[in-house]
Amino acid sequence: MSNFSFFRVPQTIIYGRSSFEKVGSEAALRGKKALIICDRIMEDLGNTATCKSYLKKEGVESCAYSGVNSEPTDEYVSEALKICLKESCDLIISLGGGSCIDTAKAVSVIATNGGYIGDYMGGKKIASEKPVAHIAISTTAGTGSEASDVTVIINASTDEKMMIKQPAFMPEVAIVDSVLTVSSPKDVTAATGVDALTHAIEAYLSKKAHPLTDTLALSAMKLIVANIRKAYNNGNDLEARDAMSLGSLQAGMAFTNASVALVHGMSRPIGALFHVPHGISNAMLLPAVLEYSKENCIKRLADLGRIFSDKTAFGSDEDAAEFAIAEVSKLCCDLNIPNLKNYGIDQEKFEGLIGKMSFDALKSGSPANNPKVPTQEEIQGLYRVCYDYDFKDV
Repeated sequence: MSNFSFFRVPQTIIYGRSSFEKVGSEAALRGKKALIICDRIMEDLGNTATCKSYLKKEGVESCAYSGVNSEPTDEYVSEALKICLKESCDLIISLGGGSCIDTAKAVSVIATNGGYIGDYMGGKKIASEKPVAHIAISTTAGTGSEASDVTVIINASTDEKMMIKQPAFMPEVAIVDSVLTVSSPKDVTAATGVDALTHAIEAYLSKKAHPLTDTLALSAMKLIVANIRKAYNNGNDLEARDAMSLGSLQAGMAFTNASVALVHGMSRPIGALFHVPHGISNAMLLPAVLEYSKENCIKRLADLGRIFSDKTAFGSDEDAAEFAIAEVSKLCCDLNIPNLKNYGIDQEKFEGLIGKMSFDALKSGSPANNPKVPTQEEIQGLYRVCYDYDFKDV
């Protein structure tokens, strides 16, 4: 067993209100023409136009691809790549949530290394050439993608979520401006917030956790637990938005270096096959997976329980761990997270795909990082538990 760990983060992280304004000066250090990868929401809100104005002020030309819609696919990557090459862009800026950022990561690497994005899955193809510089601007407090070297892209022809992790996919600059998250509606705030909490929890429970990731994961959990309901109930609460943005950033740095685990492994196939937003699918699974894993991580789950209630004197770590699971479930209930059945997923179709989902979950590699590593049959059983899971009963 090795006694060392890697810790990778973007070269530059700019955090705080109005940090969006710094995109022009950071871009000018790295290129002359930028491709902005975003979605229609960013265009409709005026954020894309604002980004272009910041770039123009610093002498950087720009064009935009706004075709990203929900989960990122290889088709979005192909479309954005064509524009990048046609317009001779030497810089990429992602503006939006994790889907925009993940799409931009793929484009930045393929633009200089070639091939199909799926070629990079499982390390079959290693990005040896320096990618096009990428400035990631997160507009949701949740995915942490702006600070990770992971991209998750759906193969549109097979519905497989391809999880790809290599250092080349790390953005060069991450800009985290909480003001940009104020426009997020309640359902997005809930989904991305639980996504960030899941990142922090799984990074802390992961077999690959180490002291640096523990520090970030614990801080992220404290920030998110204390503020997620505030941000959900009052989207204009800037202090809560600040805390959620910082917590998401810290969780992103934690999980990219400690890896995620079983929840993410099981979540990706649900998103790919049933088009459930990533944060929601994580939340649907989180309490049941924590219950399954509990016996192998009682002490660490107890730490989470004490974060949820620093005033409760627990009789044992077991009691604190049980409290943590109950509080995660209660949080999902408070944020109106549906189970798979209530989301509208047909049970017969779900049952028919459980074999594929469990296979794809294991294939992703994430379940191997879980404190308790499941068999494919156990994953199938967990899917069935989660289908009509009652968050109120825990």
